[in-house]
Amino acid sequence: MIIRKSPAELEKMRRAGLLVHQVLHSLKPLVVEGATTWDLEQAAERMIRDAGARPAFKDYYVPAVGQKYPYVLCTSVNDEIVHGMPSQKRVLRKGDIVSIDTGAELDGWFGDSAITVPVGEIPEQVKKLLKVTQESLELAIGQMREGNRLFDVCGAIERYILANGFSIVREFVGHGIGSRIHEDPQVPNYIDRRNENPRLKEGMVLAIEPMVNAGRADIKMKPDKWTAVARDGSYSAHFEHVVAVTSNGPWVLTRP
Repeated sequence: MIIRKSPAELEKMRRAGLLVHQVLHSLKPLVVEGATTWDLEQAAERMIRDAGARPAFKDYYVPAVGQKYPYVLCTSVNDEIVHGMPSQKRVLRKGDIVSIDTGAELDGWFGDSAITVPVGEIPEQVKKLLKVTQESLELAIGQMREGNRLFDVCGAIERYILANGFSIVREFVGHGIGSRIHEDPQVPNYIDRRNENPRLKEGMVLAIEPMVNAGRADIKMKPDKWTAVARDGSYSAHFEHVVAVTSNGPWVLTRP
């Protein structure tokens, strides 16, 4: 069931969303050669807890894995698509890219966002991957209007990614969000006609998160059971925003 939010509830979600934005923005300068993904993890947890919020991912139970996720961040480097696990052993090198995904619960409401950040200079094709993935998210945000349908959001991402020669990861999708980190509906980054195609209504809130591979779409899982990687070893990008449908159009709750 899709739960629509009142204006007052959206304001509460906005506070959680802005906190997540602030955390991610503050982590960007830490993404440098020689840093570890554990450095990012420690900084993020400190910022979230100092704000009086709770890290949304830490201790979140995932039935498909049969475990609770143990960290505040997902830090996915290069060919890692999503759910990469922070580690003192994962040292960032010049030319890497790292996707940083995090969420926070503040006063009972959730924010969730992701960015992909380069470590120094990166090849032009990798720059294009990041640019196109981010632009596909903006196109999807533009479809978050009353009267449109969910497939308008999904299709905007799919068309743009494929037109630019990249591949869409199909195993992981966006989602509704509110007083729970994951709510209905699922939000694939492609049109899946097996899914329902609800009309968008005021108060609906979606976490939209294109996950895009530079090479083929096929994935494999690392032995840690969490980290998904591109099977062909190609780089992967991930961006995410939480977006509300309002009478005035889309409202991105995870950016100023």
